[in-house]
Parts: sequence; structure tokens; C-alpha cells
Amino acid sequence: MTRVPPFSSPLLVGFETIEKSLERIAKTADGYPPYNVEKLQRGDVEVLRITLAVAGFSIDDLEISTEDGQLLIRGRQADDSPREFLHRGIASRQFQKAFVLADGMRVLGAELKNGLLAVDLDRPKSEKMTRKIAITENS
Repeated sequence: MTRVPPFSSPLLVGFETIEKSLERIAKTADGYPPYNVEKLQRGDVEVLRITLAVAGFSIDDLEISTEDGQLLIRGRQADDSPREFLHRGIASRQFQKAFVLADGMRVLGAELKNGLLAVDLDRPKSEKMTRKIAITENS
């Protein structure tokens, strides 16, 4: 059975990067740490907030960056001293979450409060553009 790429239509020109991004996301679908994505209204501006549950991580353990049209959130805890656990149910592993950003999306800021990391982004307002293309005649 052959796999038909979702963006293989000849009418979809220049969408190869979106297809690659979707394949990359599908490969990294890990549920840790859990997160929410919500839409907030601040006056007349629409803001998207990504909230990750990062209990046990300090600001120094977390890193947020944008690379190649993605928002990357990384967490890495340093285990300072050897401890003997009788039961270990709290995960203290490193993680990396990648969120693909639409063109023009901007990260407004991030806040760590009560074990929740909130990253705010604003959604660009799309402008309708109409441009007339001149047709030349070659004889």
C-alpha cells in the first residue's frame, strides 16, 4: 500500500515545509509533560497561552527558544545528590516539547508560577492582499 502525502495536490504549491513539520510533530508525540493550549482575549487582542505542568523544575532548569518556525521548550533537572527512594512516583526526567508556529507568530513572554509554565503568544491578524499581475506579450 502506497502512502499518499497529504499535500501532494498540484494545486497546493509551496506547502512542502508544512508537510515536513507535521511529520516531525507526529514523531515526537510524547505526553510528558502534560500541557494546555488556550485562547485568551486581552482587550481587542487575541493571545494564545501554552501552559505546561513542570512541577519540580526551577527557572534554571527550563529553556524556551524559537528555532525554524517552532517554539521549543526544554526542561533538564540536575540530580545533585544521590538519594535512596523507597518509592519513586514523581518523574524527574528531561523533556523537550516542540510547537510549530504559524508565520508571524510572536512569543510575548513566559512565566513560571506554582509549577505551571505559561508561554503567551500573539496571533497575527491576516491582511487581505490583492495584487494585479501584468501580462506581457512576446511576439
